Amino acid sequence: MVAYQVDFSALKHPLCTYIPKSESADEALWWRDLFQMIARLKGLPTNSIKCMALVESHPLAFQMEEFAWNLRDHMLGLNLGRWDYMASLIHFNLENPEWVLPDRNTIPHNVAFFQNLRNLLPDICHKHGMLAIGGMTALYPSREDAELNARALKILAEDKKNEANSLMDGAWTGHPDQNEIAVSQFPAPNQLAARPVNASAHPDLRPVPAGVGKRTLAGTRAAVRTVIRYRNGVLNGKGASLLDGYMEDLATDRIYRLMIAQRMEHSDKVEILGEAGLPIRHTPELIHDLFDEELGRLLRENVKSDDALAAATLREAREISEEMIRQGEFNPA
Repeated sequence: MVAYQVDFSALKHPLCTYIPKSESADEALWWRDLFQMIARLKGLPTNSIKCMALVESHPLAFQMEEFAWNLRDHMLGLNLGRWDYMASLIHFNLENPEWVLPDRNTIPHNVAFFQNLRNLLPDICHKHGMLAIGGMTALYPSREDAELNARALKILAEDKKNEANSLMDGAWTGHPDQNEIAVSQFPAPNQLAARPVNASAHPDLRPVPAGVGKRTLAGTRAAVRTVIRYRNGVLNGKGASLLDGYMEDLATDRIYRLMIAQRMEHSDKVEILGEAGLPIRHTPELIHDLFDEELGRLLRENVKSDDALAAATLREAREISEEMIRQGEFNPA
């Protein structure tokens, strides 16, 4: 639809599009054929449409070079979509108790399963003259909360510096107050000429997340609360919601649903600690109770007593969220 409506002669650069959710190099051939068919039908040069592709599924991490090769006449670069990628990692390792992740906000940004891929992606990109773009920092700055703002911008600077040290050329931001700090971490205009020294061509892209973060009942409760609030936003027409300083979208909602499912699946093998420091088995009954408790808390805190529609929508969000987990609905779409 974009290509049909756009006036290519008025563009100052090629028409550029963004390819999400791919899981194999073969999918690039479909996009190649689509781009070239559109160009042919509009009487344009074969390479008139350019693209950047998100690496946000675990299988694609093993086929980045092949994916780019199949789109070599169109590819500008690769972008590491870290939150969808984390969800994909959990999804593909859901049956493995060693992959029960700690509470999401206790996972460091340089955890090995991110860092190994973060180092590999620019090497492949720069080898072929493509840009390597880093991911989004989920903690957002605040113009009302000075303490949160300072923490968010400090985390942002550390995160983007880490990506720059991995030889990324730039990164996504989601808030205008992030831009200056994010941009200043990367050498201008890019690092296309840079290649890592003694880099492994085949690093471990599935290192077990051992020894990082904490696994707590409070983390499970926060996940339950977030998926209810996120789904409530969806039912009210929002594709993303700023919750407790974090921008939560479909990817982070998927992470939380998968984390809850992991903890139930492996409740007899992996310790999740309660407030007293003792293990709490994550049975379906416990999760059901947590959903009830967090729904009650959200109703008390956010819904006026005479707003029946808002209460009904929040209850529907709670039902949908738990049912998605119970039914194993974890696909990215």
